[in-house]
Amino acid sequence: MTRLLGRAPFTRFAVAVRCPFGRPAVLENGPRDMEGRPFPTRYWLACRALGGDVSRLEAAGGVRALEADEEMRESLRGAHTAHAAGHEGHRIGGVGEEGRVKCLHAQLAFALATGGNPVGDWIVEHASLSWPDVCCVDQGVGVSA
Repeated sequence: MTRLLGRAPFTRFAVAVRCPFGRPAVLENGPRDMEGRPFPTRYWLACRALGGDVSRLEAAGGVRALEADEEMRESLRGAHTAHAAGHEGHRIGGVGEEGRVKCLHAQLAFALATGGNPVGDWIVEHASLSWPDVCCVDQGVGVSA
């Protein structure tokens, strides 16, 4: 995990979703870090290839586009409610804030880990996501040595 993340994990985690190559794609982090502090990201998109695609969407204005999509307002509200429930009542930036989107990476990781939702579908569509032909770990995409 340290090699894939490029750092040691800050919290206990479980692999919530594996990529087609059997490697971790989404981590489910504990609600608190190793020091006992609330941990802000319950689901972490570990797949570097998908993460790169989502980063490009964010850089192209994807967060604002999702926030402005009136057809997604109710879906965002539902995703915020469900996501916030996993944080032991701690207020985490971007979760549950009306009209705001927690980063697209976290939204996609949450959708993949929990069986999908319209917000995740929106991200998949707008980022043109698909699994790479070769595992990102084997390609060295975004992986520290």
